[in-house]
Amino acid sequence: MKRIEIEHNKELKPLNTFGIAARASGFVAFRDRGDLAAIFADPSWSGKSWYVMSGGSNILLTGDYDGLILHPVARAIEEVERDGEAVTLRVQAGLAWDELVAYCVTNGYGGLENLSGIPGFVGAAPVQNIGAYGAEVKDTIAEVEAYRFDTGVVQSFTNAECRFGYRDSVFKHEERGSVILSVTFRLPLRPHFSIGYGDLSREVEALGGASLSAIRQAVLSIRAAKLPDPKVLGNSGSFFKNPVVSEQEAEALRCNYPDMPVYLVPTGVKLAAGWLIDRAGLKGYRQGRVGVHEKQALVLVNYGGATGGEVLALADHVIVAVRERFGVSLVPEVNVL
Repeated sequence: MKRIEIEHNKELKPLNTFGIAARASGFVAFRDRGDLAAIFADPSWSGKSWYVMSGGSNILLTGDYDGLILHPVARAIEEVERDGEAVTLRVQAGLAWDELVAYCVTNGYGGLENLSGIPGFVGAAPVQNIGAYGAEVKDTIAEVEAYRFDTGVVQSFTNAECRFGYRDSVFKHEERGSVILSVTFRLPLRPHFSIGYGDLSREVEALGGASLSAIRQAVLSIRAAKLPDPKVLGNSGSFFKNPVVSEQEAEALRCNYPDMPVYLVPTGVKLAAGWLIDRAGLKGYRQGRVGVHEKQALVLVNYGGATGGEVLALADHVIVAVRERFGVSLVPEVNVL
């Protein structure tokens, strides 16, 4: 059995993009199934809670964690198969997400370019079914390999078995006891470009027209203009999910707010949470050490020294204000620990 070094009383502030000060009873880096088997076999951690924290970009810490933080560090990209249509890549969970996107764009592999600039690691991508600018990672995932805590075996999940939804997957529900080791992507060699979302088309055209590199550059430029750098201002990106309402609800809202942006989705009509928060008068709103970002109302920020509880109180204030103004309930996208 492998010997695994566990750090005790680990400071997590440098490891979460909100910059919240908190400590974990234990912290351990893992690479593969063998590492995880050794960790879970350690009697000192028997019965203790555990949580996978990779890039720390979609988490809000509300206090010290009396358990074990698991941190993936394996970063390899392996070409599994290639045919005339697509390339299949198996990518280990510890690779930074945007490193994978850059790699794919450089090599002419399509499908991930709209997801440029999203923070976090590859292993977290299927859990959240990350998405941006009209694209979702579910459309490129062929398989997810995960270590199952209950059985101690590695199980492969097909795309269908992942049960992807809007910012959702089986790994948030029945498979919360699984630790993702790798994600396999099937990426087209002759990609179909999707640039119809928001300002993306205009930015791409200004760069000379649609290509993988132009789309990536445009997305990175838009994100840099609208979103605060977590190294400067603590945040987790989009704090709330875009709410989905029925067509009847959307029609009623549009009668009162004709300029309200709406997007048809299979389950109804998706509204823009940032627009709702802005129109509720909260863009730039500040509440002590936390606030709503002045350029992107979907982002809650830590101005320095804030606690997770202060961020939650601000989130509750935003939820109430939007509900009172529009009758729409916002739900946090960020995982609260």
